[in-house]
Amino acid sequence: MTAKIVIAGSGFAGFWAAISAMRVISQENKENSIKVILISPRPNLTIRPRLYEAKLDNISPDISKQLAAVGVEYIAGEIQNIDTDAKLLTVNLANGNQTTLVYERFILATGSQLNVPPVPGFDRYGFDVDSLETAHRLETHLQALKNKPETLARNTVVVVGGGLTGLESAAEMPARLKAILGETTEGRVFIIDSESTVGAGMGAEISPVIQQALTECGVELRAGLRVKAISHDGVTLSNGEYIESNTVVLATGVKASFLTEQIRGERDASNRIISDNYLHAQAVSNVFVAGDTVKAPTDNQGNHNLMTCQHALSLGRVAGYNAAAELLGLPLHPYSQPKYVTCLDLGAWGALYTEGWHRKIHHIKQEGKKIKQEINTKWIYPPELEKNELFAIAAPDYVIVP
Repeated sequence: MTAKIVIAGSGFAGFWAAISAMRVISQENKENSIKVILISPRPNLTIRPRLYEAKLDNISPDISKQLAAVGVEYIAGEIQNIDTDAKLLTVNLANGNQTTLVYERFILATGSQLNVPPVPGFDRYGFDVDSLETAHRLETHLQALKNKPETLARNTVVVVGGGLTGLESAAEMPARLKAILGETTEGRVFIIDSESTVGAGMGAEISPVIQQALTECGVELRAGLRVKAISHDGVTLSNGEYIESNTVVLATGVKASFLTEQIRGERDASNRIISDNYLHAQAVSNVFVAGDTVKAPTDNQGNHNLMTCQHALSLGRVAGYNAAAELLGLPLHPYSQPKYVTCLDLGAWGALYTEGWHRKIHHIKQEGKKIKQEINTKWIYPPELEKNELFAIAAPDYVIVP
């Protein structure tokens, strides 16, 4: 009987979990004994860290060729239900049918979604760059602004949220507006951050640099404030200020996939399952969690993975290896990723590259921008390689950030 490792999700973690699992299965010559199946709505890996950009070309590459090259079976669909007692998955197939799958090992890597606060108007009038579809929707809306009568609301964009996505979206927006509305148009871009100063959530050392960069890009800062309501033509802030705007972009953080709620065990405030060092979901058997669905220690200093592609790339490799190794009776590999870097795109100013959990600055402006472009267009993309070349970079201890 062929054992099945089923992986849910084709993002950074899911893709590399599949390659990593097949790598160890191939090394042990057990391809006829263990099958790896990957399930996702489409056989694509969306480069989510680039969705704040204006150009969305080649931002969701097809991974069918790589999966086929290593022997992973792909199923187009979405998992609707997880029965961990019966080891049974209910799958809504892309063709409209429904099927069930029994697994020997299951890896949950279905990522995260925008966490929309319960504020009036957010769901109706807000835009976001959380998915390829919503990023396209924002770009279509921005392009259509040039066909509307010129008003203060038309010419103003408000970005809500001072995390990585909010900062990058805001820094890029003045140039996007000028490209669409014309160089002479008086466009305005605001960023609303609930922290005491804009960028404070990124750390005390770098927040002044972020503020300077945003100001140089033409972004107006509103710190220590929250949004009370959004309408079709503006935003009301917690201090009573009203900003006229037809474009409100939400960057209000993310929460893990709803499927985490179907797996027993402790979860954190972002709905992530808290795993052991081997990425097991601790309260059930035969289930691993990777990417944005898991919270795991990265080192012995008390740090844990963030909901970033940097961590997902490694988490996927480890989860895939361990799922296969467990079936093969091989030693498991503990997840460890002590090196942490941040590269923040700040529009025309450049980019900010830091290392360490305290985000010590190493490169700024165009030096940082060069690294950011290298990361976003090369390092994190699924490589177009053949089987053995993919296996060579799929080991659980492969270093993502040199």
